[in-house]
Amino acid sequence: MLFGWLLLIAVFIIGLIVQTKFRNRFQKYLATPLSSGLTGREVAERMLRDYGIYDVKIVEGRGFLTDHYNPVTKTVSLSPEVYHGRSVASAAVAAHECGHAVQHAQGYFFLKVRSALVPVVQFSSMIVQWVILAGLLLLNVFPQLLLFGIILFATTTLFAFITLPVEFDASRRALAWVKQRNIVSQTEYPMVSDALKWAAMTYVVAALSSLASLLYYLSIFLSATRDD
Repeated sequence: MLFGWLLLIAVFIIGLIVQTKFRNRFQKYLATPLSSGLTGREVAERMLRDYGIYDVKIVEGRGFLTDHYNPVTKTVSLSPEVYHGRSVASAAVAAHECGHAVQHAQGYFFLKVRSALVPVVQFSSMIVQWVILAGLLLLNVFPQLLLFGIILFATTTLFAFITLPVEFDASRRALAWVKQRNIVSQTEYPMVSDALKWAAMTYVVAALSSLASLLYYLSIFLSATRDD
């Protein structure tokens, strides 16, 4: 039990450090002008066109750091700072999100697995907290309820780990393309790489945090059933 708490605290602290580092890097590169003068929208348009993708829309989303690719609607949504921005950060994010569109067009395995898990994770996310809470309260009389909650939570943990290769591969595609097409200069390329590296680290921390929580709940269940 103590180990579980220590693990959760350690992951939480690491998560804060990574999030702070990522936001600082992103703000820095958001303020660094792109020598080519392209906006994030223009970078996205060029990358999709280079890969022969014409059925994906590029739209301006709302909020900060809300950039994403929706494989259902085939839409690349870029936050205002990225959509209109002419910075190193806007180019990095736009290319990364289009990397997901390229994955979709080419049938990337892990993206297909991740998309297949979305309905399951959406259902699990709606009830898992309540099931685990009830399972903890009724642990001594109905431990199977906590086990059911653990199984539900395990689907979200699996989803978090399957997301990792999807994100790393999208960044790899983005970096290869911006370098090949001279979207960024030689001095700007390391900045793009650094921005995408720290963005990817936030997903690593999220996956580890989910795993730590899963192990913690599992240790409670095993301890209770062992005592019985």
